[in-house]
Amino acid sequence: MNKPGSRQWNIEHRETLYDGFYRMDRVRFTHELHGGRAGRPVERELFVRDDVVGVLPYDRASDSVLLVEQFRIGAMEQSPDPWLWEIVAGMIDTDEEPEEVARREAREEAGIELNRIELMTQYLASPGATTEEVFVYLGECDLSAAGGHHGLAEEDEDIHARVVPADVAIGMLETRQVRNALSIIALQWFEKWRSKR
Repeated sequence: MNKPGSRQWNIEHRETLYDGFYRMDRVRFTHELHGGRAGRPVERELFVRDDVVGVLPYDRASDSVLLVEQFRIGAMEQSPDPWLWEIVAGMIDTDEEPEEVARREAREEAGIELNRIELMTQYLASPGATTEEVFVYLGECDLSAAGGHHGLAEEDEDIHARVVPADVAIGMLETRQVRNALSIIALQWFEKWRSKR
């Protein structure tokens, strides 16, 4: 588990507790403490899930973006309801590269084709609890005919795509109409990028 010259850590035991749409493992591990000595064994549950790709479709000509709205069970206690506005996103559950997933998800969730695509950032979603890494892209495209209902029936997707002026989308951060981390990160990056061009 350790690279030469790196600090020491070790997985002592790992077992799968649940393996369904997602997987949950129990892991017992040790790691070197900041003072240099060995730490005692720690046991944690680990949410094992595929990496995720998000893409913010942007039309430079109209200075607008595309957002999608869908039901999210993890937001069931949110007000006014669990339907959230987000950027286009999906899991890397094949051998595709992240950029390929961004392009595929744009087709599936919004019915659009991306032209130029740029990596905004990549980050670990919540490394104390999950293996998930997130890749975030800006995808330039023509949104003049975009919008409507999309999604794959076999994945039980019911997605409403909407073209929004860039300033309005950025304003949705303040009103909490956009409130998931992936979309917040994308729109904050986009706001900074847009102010420099």
